[in-house]
Amino acid sequence: MTVRELYEALSRRYPAALSAAWDNDGLMLTPDPNAPVRHVLCTLDATEAVLAYAKEIGADLLLSHHPMLFHPLPSVTPDTPTGRRVLTALSAGISVLSFHTRADAADGGVNDLLAAALGLSAPTPFGEGLGRIAMLAAPAALSDFCTAVRSSLGAPLLLVGDAHRPVLRVALVGGSGKDELAAAIAAGADTLLSGRLSYETVNEAEELGINLIEAGHFYTEAPLARHWAEWLPKEFAGIETTYFNSCRVFVK
Repeated sequence: MTVRELYEALSRRYPAALSAAWDNDGLMLTPDPNAPVRHVLCTLDATEAVLAYAKEIGADLLLSHHPMLFHPLPSVTPDTPTGRRVLTALSAGISVLSFHTRADAADGGVNDLLAAALGLSAPTPFGEGLGRIAMLAAPAALSDFCTAVRSSLGAPLLLVGDAHRPVLRVALVGGSGKDELAAAIAAGADTLLSGRLSYETVNEAEELGINLIEAGHFYTEAPLARHWAEWLPKEFAGIETTYFNSCRVFVK
């Protein structure tokens, strides 16, 4: 399978039409779209450290959730982090594919995988299709649900706003979900869980009438990269994968 063929296959699973208008994802960079793909490094972020590791293990392609190239580049030099990433990838013959908001919105994407990781069922889209509303099997105390969230996602810390409601109908927005708060309330969620909500928003949970949980941007989206690492070899013969934990933010 070539770089172009893999991109086209993944685009059928995560159609470009689902990408937000402000987003820039897809085929980020390739020295040769017809080059064969044998080893894919799956990760959330296309950082210098990730690219260095891809080069070290001989990966042909880096598959990331967050776009490697988000803003137009006025130049490509080793004087900027993005320039160094581009030069590293090109010099090592590494192609980069990024599937961002289209992988949030697609069936089986970020928020469906997040629901599965948390043991929630029947996820249905809300909030312009990016988020999901999913159900617990039975109502749970917020404290018990938070314990399960930390255990399931490996999140070292949660920021929690308690609206004094049992948890049953949960709105999920991997990554940054502050803008989906009103949609979650309108959809009848008793709880909104996201990677990033802000202290001010969470502090207003009781007034808003909805439990709020900020579980960390990385931890709510990482299930996607781990899924890719497991799924790609099963779906495409001859492809080997490696998962790389790109999180460099620590709680001490």
